[in-house]
Amino acid sequence: MPLAPPPARHHATPHLRELPAGTRLWRVHDRRFKATDFNPRPADANFGGGRFDGTGNDPYPYYYAGLEAETALAEALLRDIPFDDRGVRLVRRAKVRGRRASVVITTEDLVLVDLCSGEALAAVAQDSWLVHADPVDYHATRRWGSWIRERAPAAHGLIWPSKREGGQPALVLFGDRCSPASLIADPFAGTDLDDREGAAWLNGHLARYRACVLMPRRPG
Repeated sequence: MPLAPPPARHHATPHLRELPAGTRLWRVHDRRFKATDFNPRPADANFGGGRFDGTGNDPYPYYYAGLEAETALAEALLRDIPFDDRGVRLVRRAKVRGRRASVVITTEDLVLVDLCSGEALAAVAQDSWLVHADPVDYHATRRWGSWIRERAPAAHGLIWPSKREGGQPALVLFGDRCSPASLIADPFAGTDLDDREGAAWLNGHLARYRACVLMPRRPG
């Protein structure tokens, strides 16, 4: 039901799923920020931003992640990249510059609104459009996300099937409902994405999606 506003008279009861303490999450982020940092910048109500970012009308910090490395990488790097005439997607080096793939671990049980099935979506008066909409419609998905938040005051975030890795879920956490200590970084996992070692690691994970990034030049 694209571009339809949330129903004013529907008393939705969202389906909830528990993300247990000790769950490992993968995140792709700017290296200037810590792996556990939420994004505090509200998205514009009408332009830019992500699927379920906070906005000026509902200004929560947000944190996107995946349960698998491939999910986080596909969601962060493969959006809007077409296949070329050889059936390959080339990730520009500018897209990985200054970025890192990190692992964090949840320190407490987190409750997520489940959007992973037709039944769960129907519980919030939606269908697959909500989780598969293209970026041009993200202004509308953000409004729906805020509406769902209102109807699930105990939820720490949302979980849904990744658009770019449909076999695995993606999730967003709400910074105004998660404690500052709810995530800790795993210092022994993850990699920078813009050096030669990171490019080799990245290409190993992206090969299944027929995607790759060029190796950086050797120094000197």
